[in-house]
Amino acid sequence: MRDHAASPGGGAEPAHRDLYFNRELSWLAFNRRVLAEAQNEGYPLLERLRFLSISGSNLDEFLMVRVAGLAGQATRQIEEVSIDGRTASQQLAAIRESVAALVAAQQVALVDLANRLAAVGIRISVSEKLSKLEAEWLREYFREHVLPVITPQAIDPAHPFPFIANQGSGIMFSLTRLADQSPMTEMVLIPPALPRFVRIPGERGLWVSIAEVICRHAGLLFPGFRMNGNGAFRVLRDSDIEIEEDAEDLVRYFRTAIQRRRRGRVIMLQLEDDFDPAAEALLRQQLRLDDALVLKMGRQVDFTGLAAIVDEPRPELKFEPYSPRYPERILEHDGDCFAAIREKDIVIHHPYESFEVVIDFLRQAAADPEVVAIKQTLYRAGKQSAVIAALIAAAEAGKSVTAVVELKARFDEEQNLLWASQLERAGVQVIYGFVDWKTHAKVSMVVRREEGGYRTYCHFGTGNYHPVTARIYTDLSFFTADPRAGRDAGQLFNFITGYVEPRQTDFLAISPVSLRRKLYDCIDAEIAMASAGEPAAIWAKLNALTDESLISKLYEASQAGVQISLVVRGICCLKPGVPGLSEGITVKSIIGRFLEHSRIWAFGNGAALPNRKARVYISSADGMGRNLDRRVEVLVPIRNRTVHDQVLDQVMLANLLDTEQSWVLAADGTYRRIDPGPKPFNLHRYFMTNPSLSGRGAALASGRKVPKLALRRGGGQ
Repeated sequence: MRDHAASPGGGAEPAHRDLYFNRELSWLAFNRRVLAEAQNEGYPLLERLRFLSISGSNLDEFLMVRVAGLAGQATRQIEEVSIDGRTASQQLAAIRESVAALVAAQQVALVDLANRLAAVGIRISVSEKLSKLEAEWLREYFREHVLPVITPQAIDPAHPFPFIANQGSGIMFSLTRLADQSPMTEMVLIPPALPRFVRIPGERGLWVSIAEVICRHAGLLFPGFRMNGNGAFRVLRDSDIEIEEDAEDLVRYFRTAIQRRRRGRVIMLQLEDDFDPAAEALLRQQLRLDDALVLKMGRQVDFTGLAAIVDEPRPELKFEPYSPRYPERILEHDGDCFAAIREKDIVIHHPYESFEVVIDFLRQAAADPEVVAIKQTLYRAGKQSAVIAALIAAAEAGKSVTAVVELKARFDEEQNLLWASQLERAGVQVIYGFVDWKTHAKVSMVVRREEGGYRTYCHFGTGNYHPVTARIYTDLSFFTADPRAGRDAGQLFNFITGYVEPRQTDFLAISPVSLRRKLYDCIDAEIAMASAGEPAAIWAKLNALTDESLISKLYEASQAGVQISLVVRGICCLKPGVPGLSEGITVKSIIGRFLEHSRIWAFGNGAALPNRKARVYISSADGMGRNLDRRVEVLVPIRNRTVHDQVLDQVMLANLLDTEQSWVLAADGTYRRIDPGPKPFNLHRYFMTNPSLSGRGAALASGRKVPKLALRRGGGQ
């Protein structure tokens, strides 16, 4: 199976076309890989439906943010070109073509999955004939739960055209009034509070879309009218929030911006296949679509709603439930996180090891009378947050608590405003960071009074302090009591709260101050090794790689003879395997049960990877210009031997060895699913069944070994 990250045409400078892939088309290629999992025969059916739903929500966000930004550039005639030399208009033309093909593939996948689900007793209705009991139940459901909350509105000169909010959906009805035979057009907007699908009780497992529920009962909604036709539609609007540099009150600015986002410029109009042309023309005119993308969607205009069907209680059609382990290292210290960390550094590998460790760390800090201060960054925390509760408890216990709440976390702005308000009421010192930069670093710092003075305990994460994503994202949580880490973490917080730039750090590299330079120094060291005839290697695991300067640096390393292996889940603008440019670089992408989210860098340091003297780092930053230049991020060195072995010889190596969930990027921009071969290896299954090195404690020395991974060129274990 193949998908494409780049396509010919456009008129960009050949030099740029030859060096980089287009960022937006690479993202669309990533979403096609997500969609491909909906057709993965090795997955249970409801999990495949979940991947289809995810591909829909992914596409929504892409259109609302990335395409909206390009549309704005094109409208304002901004001359800026992409990394591959395309103007905004050229990119939009290529995106339209790619999105249309993606949506068509989503419809094909839906039909296939609907047929397969019907064979096992779960039916997704498309005007399906109902039994008498089913029809009666659905009619009563409509009367009780739908009819009271929907409002039909005539579309004529006497009625203003209704506002359709972002991600709003509705139905256009073509009617004839029986009293005088006059034609009428009516619109019914579907309130977001209504479920997207309704399950009719009974053994058939029948799910009916809310649009179909309304259309089936149009007679109750429009008595005295004859139904001529109907069609569902959906609207996506520009959802990006641009920060004004002179914003005097960031909280007030964001509260206003969140409301304004609902009314952003229309970016996409989604229509059912047989949507009435006159109704379509009316929508185009009233929504002032101009160059907005209008797509005929087939039977389903909103794939995100399919997530409701995944909740069907059919465990045999889902992944077997997985319960994360609690690290033995901490249990050996009777659950005392501080004692375990004080003994030596520890890394927790989520979701295989429980996020409860992070929560317990903060809860213990809140309850410990010897803890005097807690400092915490918060980017995304979720709607139910034990982390927030622990910070509030600490403040109420009289401790000094500082929380850096990032208001600019896209689509979490409103929730973060609520958390900030609750924290402030509890006595937490809430800081909103920089106006221009997002604080994306995941850092927790606890200062504890101990014999001889104070000791600082730090947590550095690659993922958010979010209990839901911690169950499905693979991330690393690193705990240390290294004094150098504590000093640098203190400098980091002073940078955020008081704009005191960290002049010199002993442990952390911090963007936008020193992280890029640190990476380049490490790459240059490998280039020097290769130039001297020594082994030279770089391994990296990222979510995205788009920064032109960083990519050029990796090209330089490849040309010097450095062997580079990259695992890039999503967007990758680097072209691997190009003779004379990047023949020493390989790129793979992993899409599986869990979303790969951790960021890791490893440098051979004079020997082939993996090796004990390799320089290993974890980070909150991806290989994007925004992470390196416009966000506050950290790059954290891993020096403890056991943690070093786990991150390099377990986590990183397993990603390179995976054959069951991996795609390889070719020089022409195509992705090819790896052939699992006679000895397939699934990194998610490996970590679900094998404990980590760092968290095993005394068990590590008892002789009960974790199966060792060995690098074999060409894949396999």
